[in-house]
Amino acid sequence: MPTAFLPTPKRRLLTGLIGSGIQKSLSPALHEGEGDAHGLRCQYRLMDLHELAMTPEDLPTLLEAAQLAGFNGVNITHPCKQRVIEYLDALSPEAQALGAVNTVVFESGKRTGHNTDGWGFAQGFRHGLPTADLTHAVQLGAGGAGAAVAHAALNLGMQRLSLFDQDHDRAQALAQRLQGQFPDQQIDAGHHLETTMQSASGLIHATPTGMAAHPGLPLPAEWLRPDHWVAEVVYVPLETELLRAARAQGCATVHGGFMAVYQAARAFELFSGCAPDLGRMLAHFEQLIAAPQTESTHA
Repeated sequence: MPTAFLPTPKRRLLTGLIGSGIQKSLSPALHEGEGDAHGLRCQYRLMDLHELAMTPEDLPTLLEAAQLAGFNGVNITHPCKQRVIEYLDALSPEAQALGAVNTVVFESGKRTGHNTDGWGFAQGFRHGLPTADLTHAVQLGAGGAGAAVAHAALNLGMQRLSLFDQDHDRAQALAQRLQGQFPDQQIDAGHHLETTMQSASGLIHATPTGMAAHPGLPLPAEWLRPDHWVAEVVYVPLETELLRAARAQGCATVHGGFMAVYQAARAFELFSGCAPDLGRMLAHFEQLIAAPQTESTHA
């Protein structure tokens, strides 16, 4: 794992998650379970804007309260990943490149923002699709998670990435920003999904479609071919309708659980200074997911 910005290993760990509608998040169990394995007294608290009757405008108050209470840091999820940046002292290279933060580390009175989503996706992709053809991928979704995933795909060596989003302007803006960061690769905002799928080698899905609250497929199953690979970001259910359809067509697939675990593992390392056991965290995640507790693509 990357070692830059890592704090000194600790014996106690107080962290949490700031976001809205996060009561079913798996993050507390994942972080506290890994903390136990390292002999840490780990507590992970949820700061749910909805439950607290707060908005992103209250981020300064929440960050200051967490620092004063002795938190080692906090995770950040929807709708605060971009807004939180203005209240930080420094950004890691990943967070700077993405313009979004999902992890804030408090150390020496400073707040440093990180983004572990892209690293989590890349690790999961390598694990589940080690021989994937990186010639041309279609990505559905250009929001916060989509930006991190797209950046990671290009870092993995994707030669061409075609972005699609219900908000075409958002896809266009992301494509333009990424093109500036990856000038030797082709990034475009697509208009004709069916036609683009015909030339693509794979599909990255980064929208909420497939979650319990948003059932269904993000595109017609017949647009998938046996030589396509499919990478999913949604992790509850672990087998989405898209993954079932893709497997029925003979596609190689990777589920969203890997990204969920690996981004949490990297955040745990940043908070604690301890190297997490990825296999142990994956096994713990599989136990938790057997009795679904969350409907999120987020932390």
